[in-house]
Amino acid sequence: MREAAGLEARREVKTPPILTGQDGEGSVQVHQDPSMQIDGAKVFSVYGKGGIGKSTTSSNLSAAFAQMGKRVLQIGCDPKHDSTFTLTGQLQPTVIDILKEVDFHAEELRPEDFVTRGWGGVQCVEAGGPPAGTGCGGYVVGQTVKLLKQHHMLEDTDVVIFDVLGDVVCGGFAAPLQHADRALIVTANDFDSIYAMNRIIAAVQAKSKNYKVRLAGCVANRSRETDEVDRYCAEVGFSRIAHMPDFDAIRRSRLKKKTLFEMPDEEDIVMARKEYVRMAETLWNGTEPLAPAPMEDRDIFELLGFD
Repeated sequence: MREAAGLEARREVKTPPILTGQDGEGSVQVHQDPSMQIDGAKVFSVYGKGGIGKSTTSSNLSAAFAQMGKRVLQIGCDPKHDSTFTLTGQLQPTVIDILKEVDFHAEELRPEDFVTRGWGGVQCVEAGGPPAGTGCGGYVVGQTVKLLKQHHMLEDTDVVIFDVLGDVVCGGFAAPLQHADRALIVTANDFDSIYAMNRIIAAVQAKSKNYKVRLAGCVANRSRETDEVDRYCAEVGFSRIAHMPDFDAIRRSRLKKKTLFEMPDEEDIVMARKEYVRMAETLWNGTEPLAPAPMEDRDIFELLGFD
């Protein structure tokens, strides 16, 4: 009887406070513990359609910040845990897997157990995720930030980059927005990517009601042209802050498990590096807090979905 009562008490302690409607109409979200706020560093969350090149963008952006002399921490938020493999040259174990090994006794871990030093001194962490069909990515992000704070890993950091999986369709995927100063969206010059960007804009706007996060702009990635992206941005009041053409050199760099900053000085690679450095400088110097108005599905189909 006493054991059952103790178990119930522990459950009560672990139950997070729920705020209904705090992050947009119809939402039920866990409010972030104020002690988990990331102070001192500039925090960016990278979003976009699945497979659009978020990890490539994040890793090369981290490398560009490192080349600028900044102390960078990149956090991969995907069960696939391949966000940082071009920085480290291999897949890294996830925070969740490492915590499982010690039965979630975080005090038994050391920073080197879950943080790997990558190219240019970038500190690399793979948060991972719950098993398929179970749990929530938001919990994983929260546990990762908590662990980093417990080990004082955020105190000597200038830039934190969250690389977040896929489209935003639930509050768990949006959890990094609770920590970020700016959200960056990676898109391509096609309808599906821009449609996903429209949903992400809506998610950021919802979070911005209660958190400091604002939109920085978008990156047109793997795209020869930017006309569709620019047309959408003009319609909703958004901005494209970078353009990364579909260079084969970028694909080859991932096959070699390297950032562009480690690759030979081919013309396309040098051009791409300059664009990543320019983007890093733009973000570091500060972007205007954008507040675009996302389109209704019918309207975006009318704008971009038909000939």
